[in-house]
Amino acid sequence: MTESVVWKATDPATGEVFAEIEGTPVEQVPTVYQQAHQSFHAWSTLSLDARVSYLKKLRVHLSSHLDEAVLAIQRSTGKVPTEALTNEVLPVLHMLGYIEKNARKVLGSQPKPTPFFLQGKTSHVEYLARGTVLVISPNNYPFHLAMIPVISALAAGNTVVLKTSETVPYMGRYIEELFYQVGFPDDVLQAVHGDGELGQALIAGHPDYIFFTGSDATGRKIAQAAAEKLIPCTLELGGKDPMIVFADANIPRAVKGAAWGAFTNSGQVCMSVERLFVQAEIFDDFVEQLAAFTSGLVQGRDEDADIGAMTSMQEVRAIERLLQDALDKGATLVTGLPPEEWNFDNGRYLKPMILTDVTLDMDVVHEEAFGPLLVVIPFDNERQVVQLANQSRFGLNASVWSSDLEKAQRIASRLVCGGVLVNDVILTVANPNLPFGGTKDSGIGRYQAEIGLRTFCHEKAVMVDRGRRPREVSWFPYRGKYSSFKRLSHSLFGKFRNWPSLLAAYLKLR
Repeated sequence: MTESVVWKATDPATGEVFAEIEGTPVEQVPTVYQQAHQSFHAWSTLSLDARVSYLKKLRVHLSSHLDEAVLAIQRSTGKVPTEALTNEVLPVLHMLGYIEKNARKVLGSQPKPTPFFLQGKTSHVEYLARGTVLVISPNNYPFHLAMIPVISALAAGNTVVLKTSETVPYMGRYIEELFYQVGFPDDVLQAVHGDGELGQALIAGHPDYIFFTGSDATGRKIAQAAAEKLIPCTLELGGKDPMIVFADANIPRAVKGAAWGAFTNSGQVCMSVERLFVQAEIFDDFVEQLAAFTSGLVQGRDEDADIGAMTSMQEVRAIERLLQDALDKGATLVTGLPPEEWNFDNGRYLKPMILTDVTLDMDVVHEEAFGPLLVVIPFDNERQVVQLANQSRFGLNASVWSSDLEKAQRIASRLVCGGVLVNDVILTVANPNLPFGGTKDSGIGRYQAEIGLRTFCHEKAVMVDRGRRPREVSWFPYRGKYSSFKRLSHSLFGKFRNWPSLLAAYLKLR
């Protein structure tokens, strides 16, 4: 029996250990799944309205305890309070509201048309819960990116096993307690606590579906392990999102949008602006305004602070490597400090960094920078900037800035990514009516909106016949039917539909 590990929940902004969480031994995984499977039958056979009523109670409870949720998120991640509320809690409340309003329409039986030669039958699609869903969530948005798949899976009738990142161990306990306080049935949601070893054991335990949010490197390993067991999965991975600013854009707005898009949550956002392309004729002035605005941002942890601490030292070291590589190759650091001047005695804070004079041989242009590090690159024309923007193995989100909306939307349509905004950044994920996910190395699948609920379901095709006729036209024997079927096919799908011929052919087959 493996000895249980205790995970210390540490506030990145202060270094304070505020909770200790007992780890889940890998030997306990079969028991976890057994409990999930046992609770599945009762939960999945509840009416959709009954399941939604539990989620409504969750929405009401969460909205009545906002400060508690914000404090739990802030202490776990180092976020400022405003971002914990607006970027973590509010999207969950929006999604709960979306489920309440749309679950019946999305997950209920869907009538479908039936082809002409299958006359006398009705067709529809039913959505069935998959079983037990394994949700593996990251440390950058440990509430938002855990809760959205959890509540979507539960609405569809699944039970859920949730493993949060070991760097934010308190969040798993907090979420589990939240569901307990609302009165959800036992073991409908179970939170487990551990690192990659536990994650491997959970996949080996053969869940019915896997929803993973994290790095593309880990996502590849999960996809490989899942493929061996034919476990379907959604992978929400990283990004290297471009922001394209044309000379005719609203420059003051674009400056503020670039700063927020790059440095919200201290840059620890899969959709953060990482590559800022600015038209050459306004490049110098734009960088000057951006640097001045960025330098005025306040770091700290109170309600008036703009930028919080880095959640993980692992990400700090990754940023250090990317920054040093760029500086060694000739990049200019416009704002922020070089690595040799970093100091974490008063919290894990990194000053926002803006880089210019970057070249394509620098790692920072291609690799995801999960921190407050932004590169700014000039461009000359539409064709060039589209090529530069698409020149990435990632394809998560993007934005185009111009007062010419026709031009902006034309370019937006040419960008290879899962979401795009015009004159705004990041916020597609804040709209529960829009699907969210990426292309290329940014992931597989979508969540939110209709597809986000149906992702957690089996689609069952159902066709019903009254059973009154002695046989079907397509059954044996085939004698004398070929010419009638050929005539029927020409009448249905030829250049001109011949309804008399169609009817005659069909009646002959009958």
